[in-house]
Amino acid sequence: MGISQWKLWPAMLLLLVGFNACRPDQTRYAEVPMVWTPIDSLNANLPEGIRVYAGLNDTLPLRAWYVTIDEPHPEIYTRVVISDDMSDRRETVTSFARDLGATVAINGGYFVMGHTPALHAGLLMSSDTMMAPATRSVLRDSLRYEAARAAIGFTSEDEVAFAWVTTRRDTLFQWPAPPSHRPGKPAKPLDYRKAQIWPVRDALSAGPMLLRKGKIRVTADDEVFFGSSIPDIHPRTAAGRTKSGTLILLVVDGRQSASRGVNLQELAVMMRDLGAVDALNLDGGGSSALVVNNVLLNRPTGGMVQREVMSALVTFYRPATTPPMMEDEE
Repeated sequence: MGISQWKLWPAMLLLLVGFNACRPDQTRYAEVPMVWTPIDSLNANLPEGIRVYAGLNDTLPLRAWYVTIDEPHPEIYTRVVISDDMSDRRETVTSFARDLGATVAINGGYFVMGHTPALHAGLLMSSDTMMAPATRSVLRDSLRYEAARAAIGFTSEDEVAFAWVTTRRDTLFQWPAPPSHRPGKPAKPLDYRKAQIWPVRDALSAGPMLLRKGKIRVTADDEVFFGSSIPDIHPRTAAGRTKSGTLILLVVDGRQSASRGVNLQELAVMMRDLGAVDALNLDGGGSSALVVNNVLLNRPTGGMVQREVMSALVTFYRPATTPPMMEDEE
């Protein structure tokens, strides 16, 4: 290294230190302790079956929010919805909530941002109509992997369901496990004798699965997310259910000085700690947004500007009409 290069070295070192200081902590944590607090200002105006909480971890650091929704419930129900903006098939989560009159709204599945109108990347089913089929296969390094990715669904009784799914024509199938793919080693072709029809009314896929039957099971390789940025540390959205069937919706801010974001393993730990027995990762990054009673709870990508998304999970509260009193009841 010459003299002129030595003179440049301190500046280069300072630049490298500054660059690394701006990067989020890349350490993978086995536990993600959070301090959760009910948001009383919102809960006071929510029905008894819906509750919202804010969470902090000042060490990592993290900022997160989650909602619990009693499912099924005679006055509360959740739907998968798609944007009705026909120009680009995208709108903000706040727009979904406002236009539909939803009590809760959260962003949904992956979509192709560079296409107008937007294309859903995976299963999208609403009111028994399949709007987009499940991802059939994924190409990685000239090798093709047959896909069965994680999805969340809602039955006609509004029960929450999770499965690895595929579609054939207009039929939706669920699988007990995804193919055992590994980078460079595609699994054997799917044997449809092992599949069952998935009887759900609404569904969307994203992935990977985070929890299954009470155990952490992050199936990122099986669902062919290797070779992508999905497993890295990002802002996150996740959906899960408890043993009793309660729906849990979670967002974690990221790419901010106040909140680094989480990787998939950490997200699975967070959902487990909230009581979920099944859970999957939804679209995250700049798409992550959670709205309750028309209030945006998180700070998408560090600000208040929301990304327009193609699909969302929305929860409605429709109180039963109180029957009028008869004259002899007065």
